[in-house]
Amino acid sequence: MASSRIIAWPVSGTSEGGCIPGTQDPAFTLHVPERLTLPIVIAAPHGGRHYPPGIEATMREPEWSQLRLEDRLVDRLAREVAAASGAALLVAHAPRALLDLNRAPDDIDWSMVQGEGAPRANRLASSANRRSRNGLGLVPRRLPGLGEIWRDALTPAALTERIESIHRPYHAALGGVLEQVRDQWGAVLLLDLHSMPPLKPRSGQDRPAEFVIGDRFGSSCSDLLAATALRHLSAAERRVAHNRPYAGGYVLERHGSPRRGIHALQLEVCRTAYLEAELRDAGPRFPGMVRLLSGLVRALATETAALGADGRMRHAAE
Repeated sequence: MASSRIIAWPVSGTSEGGCIPGTQDPAFTLHVPERLTLPIVIAAPHGGRHYPPGIEATMREPEWSQLRLEDRLVDRLAREVAAASGAALLVAHAPRALLDLNRAPDDIDWSMVQGEGAPRANRLASSANRRSRNGLGLVPRRLPGLGEIWRDALTPAALTERIESIHRPYHAALGGVLEQVRDQWGAVLLLDLHSMPPLKPRSGQDRPAEFVIGDRFGSSCSDLLAATALRHLSAAERRVAHNRPYAGGYVLERHGSPRRGIHALQLEVCRTAYLEAELRDAGPRFPGMVRLLSGLVRALATETAALGADGRMRHAAE
């Protein structure tokens, strides 16, 4: 099993954690500015593009599958927004094809896991896992228009290694930095950054949203923060939707805890808004997207800091 790097708390500067199986490469990088000037953590769980040697030979259509599974260049977008705004940053290097960090560790399609040690009980229980049923569980199995992603079954040992060397350390690092920033500011906001393929219009007259703000229908963050995000993007004359079709996944479910001063929003950005026509490389709108999202981070930071101050004053009064 690959040896995972462990991050010690508190942390500042740049740290690497986890390990991509089959390599000595870190599964993610965490950067916390020496002087953190705003209570925001930006994360990009689907930005990983470090594929271990030999993995492409096990995929039916590797180039097409990778392009569909990746949130293309969202890692670069997150880095530039964090640098421009001063936010802390957590970027995954392990690709979603290996393991989806926005899925629960038990959201597994056990029919794709074969070999000694594949438990019958878990195979039976997996029918309750909604994401794995549609082929996009912890390890993606199939894609619309392509079908099966993999040529061979996954062994229980390989699955365990991915969970222990990618999923577990990533979420430990995310939870740790959120608590660290919350302790400093009284409140913290996780902006979980994703990209989405172009949405289809709901009617012939509609123009689909370019952005979707997800807060798990109000459970993962203060309504004030979701409203701030919606207002900021609308004021920039951008089309934005709330919770539909993306309300947020496991990351928000696990880490969003407004009562503890830890707020979490998922932001989906349409790939046509920052990539070129083929949706592979950065397009001419990329710098403008960095500016827009940097302004959004600063607006959210102001409101998050106010929530933290309110919480501290309330506890002091009690």
